[in-house]
Amino acid sequence: MTKFIDLSVTIDNNKHSDHPGGAPKVTYRHHQETAGGLAHFFPGLKPSDLPDSEGWAVEMVNLSTHNGTHMDAPWHFHSTTYNGASPAPTIDQTPLEYCFKPGVKLDFRHFADGYLVSPEDIQTELDRIGHELQPLDIVLVNTRAGSIFGQPGYVDAGCGMGRAATLFLTERGVRVVGTDGWSWDAPFNHTAKRWAENPDPSMIWEGHKAGREIPYWQMEKLHNLEALPGDGFTVACFPVKIADASAGWTRCVALIEDELT
Repeated sequence: MTKFIDLSVTIDNNKHSDHPGGAPKVTYRHHQETAGGLAHFFPGLKPSDLPDSEGWAVEMVNLSTHNGTHMDAPWHFHSTTYNGASPAPTIDQTPLEYCFKPGVKLDFRHFADGYLVSPEDIQTELDRIGHELQPLDIVLVNTRAGSIFGQPGYVDAGCGMGRAATLFLTERGVRVVGTDGWSWDAPFNHTAKRWAENPDPSMIWEGHKAGREIPYWQMEKLHNLEALPGDGFTVACFPVKIADASAGWTRCVALIEDELT
């Protein structure tokens, strides 16, 4: 029997899911409000003629392609990849075969907010769970941020994946990754402190910018990663197809085959 684990957050009117001014807005219209709109399509029909005078429920949503659980395409990181040799793919150019593959979870909840994960940290965790990375494994990073999604401080929580850690994965054939943090990189407020001490431009968005060298697809605002084992599951994460876009919303789900006893 297959067990399905939802790894996606709910899009709602929560101001803490993104930086100030960037959160989604959902406007709800209920059945009583819309009866006249339904009757408009049928001359002579009055709202009161409908069962309980009800029309339809409908919502209007104002959001970015980077709100909610979503997948970034390489185009989001830079206009080119392979060090300028190729145009970076947009989200509608995502190879579908990348989006349904064995998953691996790296449990980094013990790292402090703003900590920059190293390749050595990744290898230590892979050794702990007894997994050897395979090409096209989908690697999910469980940080402290997942435990406070939707709460004040979420956007500043969790460790980050820098250039070296990202290339450690992509050089081994990984093409889709994900995090329960607001960003794959360390939260901006922590990077800003490092920048104030040593203004080196290479630290700015360094995990994302690693996509300039090897293209990869990156999910953010995942949820419920603590429910996953280290490996032995499959990830389904097909992004919404938006022409020429930098990202697409994703209903990410893990599938685990339960052994029958």
